[in-house]
Amino acid sequence: MVCKSHKCYIGTIMTKLKSKTLTPEQKIAVVIPCYKVGTTVLDVISAVPENISHIFVVDDACPLKTGDLVNSQCQDPRVRVLRHEHNQGVGGAVMTGYKQALDENCDIIVKVDGDGQMDPALIPKFVRPISEGQADYTKGNRFYFLKSAASMPAIRTFGNVSLSFFNKASTGYWRIFDTTNGYTAIHAKVLAHLPLDKIAQDYFFESDMLFRLGTMRAMVLDIPMDSVYGDETSNLKIKRVVFPFLALHIRNFTKRLFYNYFLRDFHLPTISILIGFPLIMLGTLFGLFQWAGSIEQGVFASSGTVMLATLPILIGSHLMIMGISHDISNQPERPIHPLL
Repeated sequence: MVCKSHKCYIGTIMTKLKSKTLTPEQKIAVVIPCYKVGTTVLDVISAVPENISHIFVVDDACPLKTGDLVNSQCQDPRVRVLRHEHNQGVGGAVMTGYKQALDENCDIIVKVDGDGQMDPALIPKFVRPISEGQADYTKGNRFYFLKSAASMPAIRTFGNVSLSFFNKASTGYWRIFDTTNGYTAIHAKVLAHLPLDKIAQDYFFESDMLFRLGTMRAMVLDIPMDSVYGDETSNLKIKRVVFPFLALHIRNFTKRLFYNYFLRDFHLPTISILIGFPLIMLGTLFGLFQWAGSIEQGVFASSGTVMLATLPILIGSHLMIMGISHDISNQPERPIHPLL
């Protein structure tokens, strides 16, 4: 579900995009990670808007020799092929492109897959909120329009919905969705402050990017887009990654709570964790102990005993709900790249 205020915000931005193009004085780079995409990447490159100054095609030890294919058949002077001797995963390929874009002093870097599922014509929509100082990071959302979401295969819909829920908790970005969407754009100043060598190199990298951005309090915005599926075969198998991703989300969730509510500052969630959680555990353990004693002795527990077990659980649960509510409302509201 998307809140009304967020819908209005996106609607305002999308209205502006209809009549504007990319800011000419900014250097925009596109990173295209390639692994088993074949000749499709040539169509992707040809559709990249002319305003883009750099196109980095990252051959992630592709068995189809994508790098050689691009060098031999693509005459676009903006294209540069970057190669990996060993496969590093989609995240590793993107990080290589990111680092090269930073070396070229690009202002905004867009990531587009080479399999044709992401329309390069949408690049201005991802860049505009960043160039106008309304966001630090933009990402696609294929679930914004129900008509578009209906075209997504059922297994992918289930996987994306499940992973998006866990991603909200682990990153703190409760207002975004479709967190595995790899169509993204980021401001170079924000990217330069991210620990690129620590970000996941496999398919978890989109979620890990959001986690790292959350620790910086970066402004992230969803960009509505249609889902496109042809005859290509996805290398991401939802059934294989749901449980490993869940473990990684739990890890990031724990780190986020420590970073945001203990290391940097103290807020209501800090009190909820320090007081509310122990109260719930105390009431639960006391109640279980008394319940076991009642069964052993064959005597019903008194109302006072029941209240002693119930009251800490009620107070603790109330504190935890308040903490969760505060965390959900504690969203970054302003971009940070103007301050960096």
